[in-house]
Amino acid sequence: MDRLDAIFAPETIAVIGASTQKGKVGHDIFANILSGGFKGTLYPVNPKAKSVLSVKCYTRIASIPDPIDLAMIILPPKAALPAVADCIAKGVKGIVIVSAGFKEVGGEGARIEKEIKALCANAKVRLVGPNCLGVINPSPKVSLNASFSARMPKPGNVSFISQSGALCTAVLDYAADKGFGFSKFISIGNKADVDELDLLRYYYNDPDTDVVMIYMEELSRSAEEFISEVRQMTSGSNPTHVIAIKSGSSDAGARAAASHTGALAGSDALYDAIFSMSGILRCATVNQLFDYAQAFAANKYPTGDKIAIITNAGGPGIIATDMSEQSGLKLATFSDETVKELKKYLPSTANFHNPVDVIGDAAKDRYENTLATVLSDRGVDAALIILTPQSMTDAIGTAEAIVKIARNSIKPIVCSFMGVVDVSDGVKLLQKHKIPVYQFPESAARSLGALREGMKWIFRKILPQYDLVYDTAKAKQIIEKYVQEGRLVLGELDGNEILKCYGFNTLPMELSKNKTEACTIADTLGYPVVMKIVSPDILHKTDAGGVVVGLEDSESVAEAFETIMEKARDYNPDAVIEGVLIQKLAPKGKEVILGLSKDPVFGHAVMFGLGGIFVEVYKDVVFRLSPMGRNTARRMVKAIKGYPILEGLRGEKPSDIEILEKHIVSLKAMADNHPMIKELDINPLFVHEEGKGTTVADIIIRLENQEN
Repeated sequence: MDRLDAIFAPETIAVIGASTQKGKVGHDIFANILSGGFKGTLYPVNPKAKSVLSVKCYTRIASIPDPIDLAMIILPPKAALPAVADCIAKGVKGIVIVSAGFKEVGGEGARIEKEIKALCANAKVRLVGPNCLGVINPSPKVSLNASFSARMPKPGNVSFISQSGALCTAVLDYAADKGFGFSKFISIGNKADVDELDLLRYYYNDPDTDVVMIYMEELSRSAEEFISEVRQMTSGSNPTHVIAIKSGSSDAGARAAASHTGALAGSDALYDAIFSMSGILRCATVNQLFDYAQAFAANKYPTGDKIAIITNAGGPGIIATDMSEQSGLKLATFSDETVKELKKYLPSTANFHNPVDVIGDAAKDRYENTLATVLSDRGVDAALIILTPQSMTDAIGTAEAIVKIARNSIKPIVCSFMGVVDVSDGVKLLQKHKIPVYQFPESAARSLGALREGMKWIFRKILPQYDLVYDTAKAKQIIEKYVQEGRLVLGELDGNEILKCYGFNTLPMELSKNKTEACTIADTLGYPVVMKIVSPDILHKTDAGGVVVGLEDSESVAEAFETIMEKARDYNPDAVIEGVLIQKLAPKGKEVILGLSKDPVFGHAVMFGLGGIFVEVYKDVVFRLSPMGRNTARRMVKAIKGYPILEGLRGEKPSDIEILEKHIVSLKAMADNHPMIKELDINPLFVHEEGKGTTVADIIIRLENQEN
């Protein structure tokens, strides 16, 4: 038996702080449990009242003669602490503290929350809150509304987790309007004990939950623990689909950093990584959260990306087509047999190809025959039906026809019944039979795309891990030298040595102190060469005019040496200049960026994207965290918008993508082996043709300040 059963399916509940005064939280929560038809026994606890809503009141929980599964506490912090101690003494199995004034306000409230958390942990009592809305279980077997929302939702197969209590009440109101049902519904507030991962574990084992919706403000677990566990839940033969919305998504890149990677590694980019690696589908809005949940709750999934669109109006059909393509779907090409069959049912003015326009005067039988015909086509994986209300439109009849066909089809069907009043009866019928229905075709198409993404995650290819060997000892020796000398920025020569330890191909290079040395080195390396300023105080060399590329002879090298030194002094007169690096020019290739950034909460993140001087303009980069292996690296490379460039455009040969995947795995291994690395940029990294590897062109490595 799971210890959270006491929270979601208690047989006895004590409401400590139950009030006789209507409008007070202690009164309204008690009233909601009572009026919700709770199937167990309810006890109000209030030393100053004889009864609450005609139910006999107890002065304290110890006075209740029966065992108590769940205690709802609606008391201020100072009173909540002894109440928790009383609950533990009574043998209560679960506690929900609704009241605010704890960690979220700091000071004494935070201290009391810490004490309560320790008490519950020692007694192995699960605690939800403080500062939360409560818990709801609409199952007819339980019928529990232990919250301060008066609305009991319909039973369903979707469970909800929210950090925000205020959002919960709005969500419940919205769900009622949409005819949307829930299996379990909980607000977790400050997460003193029970958090998202606890609830995801519980929902994964809950036979009544197929889909989980999450509103998250911040994750309280380590990213690696969360990703590793949730990835198991969203995969395999019996997955739970998880859809999330994360608040506070506007801080990406807001902090100052020495590297491009550090500048782009805002917390929102890292949450994108966490969700992507966990198999969680991220939404931008609450509307989208409901749209996707409705689609997944129907429990029908496309086996491919080919869809058929049926519409009684041309414009909405075009909108649906555009959004389908943006959502990663394709219009199916009908077989000759399908087109021949459609011509039997549709007027000559109809469009018999995809999207099928059944014309504005379409009655229910025209929709029914068309839908049945296109779904029977082997080249169709899903159907999107659009109905616009016209004077002759039979919304309820069309909905009945769709329900009838959906009953016998394993292929998903989503609908867009456009409008509100004229189509409302048809919408209600579709909702009743769990057929996803949306007001606009864009939402329907986007939701079908989300279903397809969910299937791609479940059936993703799993490849064996790379067996890579590193010279960890040599890299450690170089880094320790810098740490001992109190230097935070590694020079390019040493940076390249570390990269070589981790399997990167670097260019021959040598430091010159004057123009004579520069010419001698360039002659030895062979032309053409690149020249770069070397200074711990000038990290972005291009900005300082400290890079010259493609020098072909000693005369131009001598001239470039003087120009670089002059520009560097103008850029930063106080900079310590060690000299000018002479480097063999890299062979041509596609420019990408690889990087590391250490987040104070989630640890090291690896960045990959299109590189060169435009990285901060286009920001076509993705981040991933631990656990990092070949499969994560592979999906990471494919996730950037510029991936087709690496595959080879317009007759170009494909780039060496496999070596990129190995580099990503190696970079994360470097971060794990040398945690003092704060930021790292390899930009650009030239990727050559398939089988020909990569070449490092430029590197920045910055270490943590050990004194902080």
